[in-house]
Amino acid sequence: MGNYVLAIDQGTTSSRAIIFDQGQNIVAVGQQEFAQHFPKSGWVEHDAEDIWSSVVATCREAIRKAGVAPSDIAAVGITNQRETTLMWDRETGKCVHRAIVWQDRRTSEFCATLKQAGHEKGFSAKTGLLLDPYFSGTKAAWLLDNVKGLRAKAKAGRIAFGTIDSFLIWRLTGGTSHVTDATNASRTLMYNIKTNKWDKKLLEVLDVPANVLPDVLDCSADFGVTDASILGAAIPIMGVAGDQQAATIGNACFRPGMLKSTYGTGCFALLNTGSDMVRSKNRLLTTIAYRLDGKTTYALEGSIFMAGATVQWLRDEMGFLKAASDSGAMAAKADPEQDVYLVPAFTGLGAPHWDADARGAIFGLTRASGPNELAQAALEAVCYQTHDLLSAMQKDWKSDTARKTVLRVDGGMVASDWTMQRLADLLKAPVDRPEVLETTALGAAWLAASRAGLWPNASGFAKSWALDQRFKPKMKQAVRQRKIAGWTDAVRRTLS
Repeated sequence: MGNYVLAIDQGTTSSRAIIFDQGQNIVAVGQQEFAQHFPKSGWVEHDAEDIWSSVVATCREAIRKAGVAPSDIAAVGITNQRETTLMWDRETGKCVHRAIVWQDRRTSEFCATLKQAGHEKGFSAKTGLLLDPYFSGTKAAWLLDNVKGLRAKAKAGRIAFGTIDSFLIWRLTGGTSHVTDATNASRTLMYNIKTNKWDKKLLEVLDVPANVLPDVLDCSADFGVTDASILGAAIPIMGVAGDQQAATIGNACFRPGMLKSTYGTGCFALLNTGSDMVRSKNRLLTTIAYRLDGKTTYALEGSIFMAGATVQWLRDEMGFLKAASDSGAMAAKADPEQDVYLVPAFTGLGAPHWDADARGAIFGLTRASGPNELAQAALEAVCYQTHDLLSAMQKDWKSDTARKTVLRVDGGMVASDWTMQRLADLLKAPVDRPEVLETTALGAAWLAASRAGLWPNASGFAKSWALDQRFKPKMKQAVRQRKIAGWTDAVRRTLS
């Protein structure tokens, strides 16, 4: 048995591989960005071969940097961008089309048709999700309907469906394992989160044949063994979770009432509700937080499509800043007398609005408004949207625990002290930033390492969680109320 664990973190804009040692310390990191494809307005795609080659390259890089032999790695954990959808030929392993990314909106019309036919209530009751292009099921249906000959091949058993985790496991194991975990399955619109099974009725409505689907395992399980020719040794894959659930685990949010929010390309907040499958009345998602030893833990989730991606837009498309990391310093220089609001509905609005047709807008501009004010507006937009999610969660889950929660944060944006302080101010709640910011990879690593006997169980892991800094609210209540009222009005004007 080796003393290291390899975490593969396959994200929306880059793939990363991180080697952790037995003491949960990061030993080495490999990272590689890959191309984004936008064939039409609202469409977002990835080349599956780009994803695969970047994962293999970063794993090899991390192993090389760590100076360890591949045989020293006890287990592999995988975490991935969720909902991104792939189909591939079981014989060749080649994908039949580019991956349709979670941000993609091409199935908006199909979702509207399903809603008009009265199907949303049934989908929501079984999956905890809404009929939105965000999720995998309508993407799978689109592929079957739009790739020539694909439906016939699928019915003949020649095609495999999967989210990114399934595709990577298939490739890593040389095509011997077609599996996923409960968290990724719960994001497909095809998986019943109460019975923990693929749902025959939902598959019929979407017209997706059951034989394309992977087997669903616990988050910590035996997913297969890597082909030795890929990483240099046959290594067991023992942990898998979608990125937001992995971040929940990495932040040690194992108790009901614990809340985490990840600020990456998008922003995703998960509130652990334990065994209580809370049905949202405020258009949040009910989802599986994790499934361990056959026991399912549920969560309320709010999804924001644009967080760090909004800052990237200011950098790349508008040219207002040289580096995304400059945004906090620019926001600190903004005129406090100006209330500029940027509603980042570039690909629609997520929770709690779920308006696929809304588009981005800026309000409150004056002749004195400049790059600093827009940088502040972009960062504040993330904070305002988090406020909306937390408010909805507290309405759905009426408990003292939810009302007194402390937010644990992770993701690239949390390195900005300005942003975290403004988040605490607008939430009127403490915000805890951990010492280890790589919580998504850490969660995947724990799932694998704990099963391998290398790391402690959940309670032991929770004790090792370390705080870097707690940000406490300082903003005057009158200022906070004014700013939130302005944001609410801006969103109202943006909704389609």
